Amino acid sequence: MRLTSFSDYSLRILMYAAAQGERLITIEETAFAYGISRAHLMKVANLLTNAGFLRAVRGRSGGLVLARIPTEIRIGEVLRLTEPDFALVECFGSGNGCRITSRCRLKGILHEALAAFLSTIDRYTLADLMLGPEDFGIRPAA
Repeated sequence: MRLTSFSDYSLRILMYAAAQGERLITIEETAFAYGISRAHLMKVANLLTNAGFLRAVRGRSGGLVLARIPTEIRIGEVLRLTEPDFALVECFGSGNGCRITSRCRLKGILHEALAAFLSTIDRYTLADLMLGPEDFGIRPAA
């Protein structure tokens, strides 16, 4: 199983925002901190804002800040929002053309493994991932 870069970037922007506390962050500085595309982060930030994970402040000195405290942001909740599906194999999704689906034992094993993954990830919150501003190689704002 592999998470999409969209999910990866979602967790990264939330981690960066958490590290900054109440200070507003920008897409530009977050992209710089990670060395990733500003355009991709814009899409991610939009979704996270619409979903209530981030709060956007408009204006010249605007930016983004966490909309909830880190202990209230479950990693599993973020991944369920950002992953298009958890179809590990063809038979998990629609349009299944596998000829052995009705007799296959792999599907059950993979469902069990996916459930274990989600159960584990649901135990963790953004607070468990928190770093300090200095961990991003950027000095905290004065």
